[in-house]
Amino acid sequence: MTPEFLPADYIRQARLLHISGISQCISTSACDTVFSAIAIAKEAKVKISYDPNLRLKLWPIHRAKAIIHQTISMADIVLPSIEDAQALNGKKSAEEIVQLYLDLGPEVVALKLGAEGSLLATREKTEDGLRLHVRKFEPYRVDSKDMTGAGDTFDGAFVVGYLAGWPLDRCMRFANAAAALTTTELGAVSPIPRLKSVEDLMAQQPI
Repeated sequence: MTPEFLPADYIRQARLLHISGISQCISTSACDTVFSAIAIAKEAKVKISYDPNLRLKLWPIHRAKAIIHQTISMADIVLPSIEDAQALNGKKSAEEIVQLYLDLGPEVVALKLGAEGSLLATREKTEDGLRLHVRKFEPYRVDSKDMTGAGDTFDGAFVVGYLAGWPLDRCMRFANAAAALTTTELGAVSPIPRLKSVEDLMAQQPI
């Protein structure tokens, strides 16, 4: 995968470019390609969402941290897991993590907390300037069997709501519900739920 093969016109016409850190760690040329895609998207004012998806078997921590933090600074929406963020930064507190990532430049940080739900961090305008605004979203209770793909499902569901113009709170609840349902069956793809299943779970557990 090299920058020359990027479908530049396709990226320019998109509403959002979603990136996984795995695409950056599989090879140097793949990493270069991701940054080229970001440059095309930013020039066309296409929104960028990013999940670091840290895989330390594929690259050393110092390189991962440098590249992931640089990419976060270029993204509009960042969707890390707390485990990845803790490994990258040495910070244990979810509040410290979202503060660090917001300081790098994105508009929205949605931190995935696994069985504990998720945390949304944004900045709000006040008379004294911008202040950190953090909201916790409780998990949906299901009979979980396999966590494979839950994080990616969260990402996709959040972006669906974001592009539909939903309030961020609704995006978070929708993403939590979709991710929870993904864990009820084995595998990464086949358990991804349809819209009605997600809405039904949200109606059954109005968190």
